[in-house]
Amino acid sequence: MGFSARMNGFREIWVQERGTVVDQARMNEPVMECQSWLCPDGVDRERMLDMDRRLQPVRRKAFVVLGAALLACGPWLGYWTIVPLVIAGGIFWMADARTPTASRPEYAMFAAWATSEVIIAASIALTGGPMQVTLGWFAIPVVTLSARFSGRGIVLGVATALGLLLAVTFSVDTQAVMTNPSLVIGPAALIVAVAMLSTALMQSDVEHRSEAVIDQLTGMLNRHALNTRTRELAQQSAISGQPVGVIVADLDHFKEINDSAGHAVGDAVLTDAAYRMRKQLRAFDLAYRLGGEEFLVLLPGADIAKSADLAEQLRREIAADTLGDGQHVTMSFGVSSSPAGSAFDYPSVFAQADAALYEAKSQGRNRVCSAQAPAVSTSSSRLAEQSGELSRSAELMPAGRVAMGQPAPVAGLRDSTLAHLRAHR
Repeated sequence: MGFSARMNGFREIWVQERGTVVDQARMNEPVMECQSWLCPDGVDRERMLDMDRRLQPVRRKAFVVLGAALLACGPWLGYWTIVPLVIAGGIFWMADARTPTASRPEYAMFAAWATSEVIIAASIALTGGPMQVTLGWFAIPVVTLSARFSGRGIVLGVATALGLLLAVTFSVDTQAVMTNPSLVIGPAALIVAVAMLSTALMQSDVEHRSEAVIDQLTGMLNRHALNTRTRELAQQSAISGQPVGVIVADLDHFKEINDSAGHAVGDAVLTDAAYRMRKQLRAFDLAYRLGGEEFLVLLPGADIAKSADLAEQLRREIAADTLGDGQHVTMSFGVSSSPAGSAFDYPSVFAQADAALYEAKSQGRNRVCSAQAPAVSTSSSRLAEQSGELSRSAELMPAGRVAMGQPAPVAGLRDSTLAHLRAHR
């Protein structure tokens, strides 16, 4: 899998592993509208929000540890040093409160982070400047940079920490620094080293997790990731009441491509098809490879009409140009959606979309078919009556005899039809 596909996969992992409910207005934003200097990609923001949520309890414990250390050092540094720590805690609390409603929460988070460094600098300046062993505390906030921000944020954060280190040491006691430069060199090296190590560890963690949830050929999420995400969407939709759309897609006559052009060309077709599909999706729409030539897209907040519109857009994109080694390929789509106001029932919605896909196949392929709303009234009642009649007839018949002229069970008919279509894709 190439570098670009792997990075897209990394971003998708952060989205599908989030445990937060995404605001509906933001779910409908195109990716480009979510950009900012600190978050070049809208999904980077979701990763940042997710990691900040995970860091909050750890940050509180870290404040407790630092507070205990300052209290223990009170006889030598003075107990007033607790005050800046309390101020820093209040600033982070305000930033956490503002995050859910902010359109660009990364700026509030970075401002809170930078303020914590400023408070450390002020405390060091008031307690002796370069002669204080607490100069190394500048590195503590740096640890969290790579977990929250992209490369730009990390570079800006490290530059901020180094700038404050130089400012506080030279402004308080320039002579001491010039006489013994190691007073600054040591803490500066610590800041840079911590940033480098934490960034490498974060990238390694994401890369290893990607191997478990990313399809290595296409860069799409796999079935394992799908299971996790559908459970989250069920919980989120129960709270928000928003529908969740499901698109099931299948490349037409893909077996013929493998047989005639070879599996290498078939793999290239799958890779190109996955790339073209992903280009058409919003930041919060996640695409999965179910296996073979079959794909699935989850659309948080999309009803069946919006899901069908996107499926048609995907169909046109696939059919517009050749894939792989000049192969003309088409794709069939089945669409369904959970009703608004109820929890997302993935097995049910998927079954409807899957049936719609095979309806598209049976109608000639290269088309989009939407699932019909389940008719619970007359049809279900009549099926129940027929089932009861068949059961009563079976009870009255002697053992070993079969009733002639009775209709075949509906489920059996559908299963045999789908099996036939699967064999003739």
